[in-house]
Amino acid sequence: MHIAPEVREALATGAPIVALESTIISHGLPRPRNLEAAREFEQIVRDAGAVPATIAVVDGIRRVGLDDAALERIAGEGVAKASVRDLPILGARKATGATTVAGTVAIAAQAGIRVFATGGLGGVHHGAASTFDESADIPTLATHPVAVVCAGVKSVLDVGATLERMESLSVPVVGWRTDRFPRFWLSASAHQLDWRVETVDEIAAILREQDATHANAGLVVANPLPEDRQWDPIEHDAVVAQASAEAERDRIHGKAVTPYLLRRIVELSHGRSLEVNLDLVRSNIRLAAAIATAYAAS
Repeated sequence: MHIAPEVREALATGAPIVALESTIISHGLPRPRNLEAAREFEQIVRDAGAVPATIAVVDGIRRVGLDDAALERIAGEGVAKASVRDLPILGARKATGATTVAGTVAIAAQAGIRVFATGGLGGVHHGAASTFDESADIPTLATHPVAVVCAGVKSVLDVGATLERMESLSVPVVGWRTDRFPRFWLSASAHQLDWRVETVDEIAAILREQDATHANAGLVVANPLPEDRQWDPIEHDAVVAQASAEAERDRIHGKAVTPYLLRRIVELSHGRSLEVNLDLVRSNIRLAAAIATAYAAS
């Protein structure tokens, strides 16, 4: 594993660090907007007084903190989508891959980074009772002590089933100033949360309690967009339903499902979903930086 000098110094001095995933760059956003967004995301972390640590695998090396040349490679064509199971294969083949939430969490935990910002979590897909189609994100969070700030799980997933899986695997979930679990592009789902937090100091205290008790699980911090910035719910539901039906028609399965759906939803929404997606990621990064700062000071 290669840790960038800026990140290594922050780890040594206890400065706040925010891990960032790279699959959103390679598979979640269209080119060339993806590279612009990657640079913007890192700048948001810096502007908040924390150190960004974008994570990926480059030529078989797990990289924690990317220089601009590495960001450009991740933003280019033909980069593998790397979950936890793919990491040793990429390493053995000296290959390059962008890390998913699960892959990023695993490497962040290995590096000792406590806070991570993303857009939306993966989870249980509709129909998983027969297809067993479930992201590795939730099982990985159950065994790695990394707090993930997200806007819930992606709207194309079965939110209720995903929350049930998190409960079964003892992954704690708190709502940032909300009692309902957000629905990615939408501010709220129908699902109530057990725990609500109002300040970053509360979240930092939870992390410190996990540290003191040697808890293995991470923490999901569900951060909804304000209602006036969410996607129109009626349009959202219609577009997601159409994209999901097309994926089923085209027999898209496994880890290809989410990138397919996100691309198709951008097309069907004429870019509206992309702008909301970028907005929620920015919001999550700002909150993650504030949490990392509070944790570093606690």
